[in-house]
Amino acid sequence: MYQIAIVARLKDGVEAQAAELIRQGPPLDLASAGFERHHVFLSATEVVFVFEGHEVEWTLDKLVGDPFQWMLNEALSTWKDLLEAPPRIARPLYVWERA
Repeated sequence: MYQIAIVARLKDGVEAQAAELIRQGPPLDLASAGFERHHVFLSATEVVFVFEGHEVEWTLDKLVGDPFQWMLNEALSTWKDLLEAPPRIARPLYVWERA
């Protein structure tokens, strides 16, 4: 299983709006899209989306580039208004799991 994180810095004062967007859930069926697991972490200054699955980076790239994913494109546009800068990709360098 592979993981990828999208990390974005929030504009000042938008934490409540970001929390509401997260509570609404993802704008697509994650299982049908090919993901196995998804987490969203929120702090006062950042949001982190973690996606897990096989070929997860290519799956994300394909979804974001698909103009027919209108619900996803609308959600990305809404998030863009809350972000201070473009999001960054983070890849795992260390993972520990109980045997």
